[in-house]
Amino acid sequence: MNLTYNFFYSPKLKVFCLAMALLAMSCNSKSKIKNDHLVFKYNEHKNIGSLDPAFSKDIADIWATHQLFNGLVQMDDQLQVKPCIAKKWTITDSAKTYTFLLRDDVFFHKHKNFGKDSTRNTTASDFEYSFNRLKDKKIASPGSWVLNKVEDFSAINDSTFQIKLKQPFPAFLGLLTMKYCSVVPKEIVEHYGNDFRSHPIGTGPFKFKRWEENLKLVFRRNNHYFETDTQGQQLPYLEAIAITFLPDKQSEFLQFAQGNIDFVSGLDGSYKDEILTAEGQLRNNYAENVNMIRGPYLNTEYLGFFMETNLETIKSLKLRKAINVGFDRNKMMTYLRNGIGIPANGGFIPKGLPGYDAAIGFSYQPELAKQLVAEFKEETGIENPEITLTTTSNYLSFCEFIQRELQKTGLIVNVDVIPPSSLKDAKASGQLDFFRASWIADYPDAENYLSLYYSKNFAPNGPNYTHFKNVEFDNMYEAAYIETNSKIRAKLYTKMDSLIMDSAPIVPLFYDEVVRFTRKNVTGLGINATNLLELKSVKKQ
Repeated sequence: MNLTYNFFYSPKLKVFCLAMALLAMSCNSKSKIKNDHLVFKYNEHKNIGSLDPAFSKDIADIWATHQLFNGLVQMDDQLQVKPCIAKKWTITDSAKTYTFLLRDDVFFHKHKNFGKDSTRNTTASDFEYSFNRLKDKKIASPGSWVLNKVEDFSAINDSTFQIKLKQPFPAFLGLLTMKYCSVVPKEIVEHYGNDFRSHPIGTGPFKFKRWEENLKLVFRRNNHYFETDTQGQQLPYLEAIAITFLPDKQSEFLQFAQGNIDFVSGLDGSYKDEILTAEGQLRNNYAENVNMIRGPYLNTEYLGFFMETNLETIKSLKLRKAINVGFDRNKMMTYLRNGIGIPANGGFIPKGLPGYDAAIGFSYQPELAKQLVAEFKEETGIENPEITLTTTSNYLSFCEFIQRELQKTGLIVNVDVIPPSSLKDAKASGQLDFFRASWIADYPDAENYLSLYYSKNFAPNGPNYTHFKNVEFDNMYEAAYIETNSKIRAKLYTKMDSLIMDSAPIVPLFYDEVVRFTRKNVTGLGINATNLLELKSVKKQ
């Protein structure tokens, strides 16, 4: 998921929207429904593709399916793996065998196809079916890779589910928290077939009610949900969730300002200067009615070089390093993101994960950048070195900022803007020599980031889009893969990240932050580095 920026916003419209928003915020609306405090409302500017957890790839799909489905384990806001349907587990056989003991009070949402009782409790056989379905090539789930490290899995009995790995993998429990690994009921999935995407039955805190695609999606409270709060009160507190699908972030923000939705995620160029100061603080006009929550996000935004190119400018380590030190990341974040986000002066691993080291990256050194460019010119005889940076319109402002800064060093940067789908395909097939990209963690372990530089992961068969190859890196990556001591593994991660930066196949731009704006009457909405939307503990006053 990438935050969207739109800097072509009419100033007159901007003023009008602000005036309307402030007027709405100062008025007491009489049109509120009686039980509005029991309904949490938010907008998805990107349409939801499926409510089947086996296809929960995009953040919009993940947020929706997270309310409907559960897995063996779950992750809290501190990125710690906690029990869910599995109440406890043991890890044996040199960390290759995971045995889960399941709760006996977890029931699927009601459906007539369950028979007389319209429901039934979940068993280990349901997980065996769900995992087999995830692997099924006919289903073609984008999450099938989650089980690549699994040798075998089986239901030992109704309450015991066992997974055996091919080799130890310390981050495996984190993988199991992904929505792909949710439990689904065989009889309902087989009844609906492909239409299960729009007729989901899970075990989650909310149950499916109605979906008018691209218009509105409604979930209702699951009155038989198994989790409780610390005082023993049954979750969730809310009666319903209502999701709208306004495609325009500017309109979404206006709806939020008017109190028609309860929550906005991310920072868009159409309203960032209206709600935040240049230092990233709420403006006084909003501080009385709005809460801002922000924290680290496991997302690194970067520029990548295709290392198997024939272009002298890209092949040159000096020029790649000149680009890394040739622009001010702090200035970029202040002017283009209102201070939201952490300038990436470290490596590729984002701040907040073991292995991160702020000392291994590049800082702004304009004179060194000029010197490196001058040395490249002298060594190659190329008087006017030139490169093309390919991006999407969402990140044009960042690329133009870097373009202007690097031109001061003597390097000509052309910026080519193409659609996101074209960029994705061209990046995967090695057709771009210099491109903008981002990497959001699938699970909270630095191995997920370092996999982008493992030589056996060359795109399009893996995420190594730069085609970076280093034998020493590969050896350490394979050693870290089976290392169960977390401190030793973190040291290996740092060394690998340092090797990457020494070769400079990338230009880290910033480590993103999750930013959430809520109405003051919303409580219990936390924040986490995976940007997961957790609504089971939310209350509205």
